[in-house]
Amino acid sequence: MADSLALALALITHGDTQLLGIAALSLRVSFTACLLGAAFGLALGAWLAVARFPGHQALVWLVNTLLALPSVVVGLLVYLLLSRSGPLGQWGILFTPSAMVMAQTILVVPLIAALSRRLVADAMASGGEQLRSLGARPFTAALLLLAHERLAALTVLLTAFGRAVAEVGAVMIVGGNIAGVTRVMTTTIALETSKGDLPLALALGLVLLGVVGIIHSGVALLPVRDKALREAMA
Repeated sequence: MADSLALALALITHGDTQLLGIAALSLRVSFTACLLGAAFGLALGAWLAVARFPGHQALVWLVNTLLALPSVVVGLLVYLLLSRSGPLGQWGILFTPSAMVMAQTILVVPLIAALSRRLVADAMASGGEQLRSLGARPFTAALLLLAHERLAALTVLLTAFGRAVAEVGAVMIVGGNIAGVTRVMTTTIALETSKGDLPLALALGLVLLGVVGIIHSGVALLPVRDKALREAMA
């Protein structure tokens, strides 16, 4: 174990080309998925916070339930959609990074939507009446409050990115874990561990822990930075 850890640290400190390529692809896929997920999830969450229609509570329940959707189920659904005989098979993106982005986007949208809905609902309770008195429509008011609560919204997005970058099941199913093409950190850790190549698996595990640690540190430091900016502008 000590020897494997020493070799893993050596791979990191020497900037191993394979290690850097896998980490870069993993971050690129997860970042793109979170950007797309934010576009859909934030809008859906804001709409659910103010919309009232028959079946509204059922839709909210569904979004909350999808928070616990296993990643392998998402991978299976995307695989069926993108397979040669599937409805989107003509796109030809199965076993490519695009398919992995699609799977991770579907995975993070319910998380972003559920958390942003709760955020907007709380903000509407305190500031919604003022915006409505100025003539803002409910959805417009929801978007304005979401922009005002940008710190909390950014925390939601960082949480979604943390889930995406640490996910393994969906990307392995739709990406195929192809060396140099679709091999990301989590899938490589699983593969190299099964092969007995522990140094690379440990190195990627340390990098992944570092990324997740930086994300959570950023979440913790956001309130401090926001307070400092407000004091500087005062």
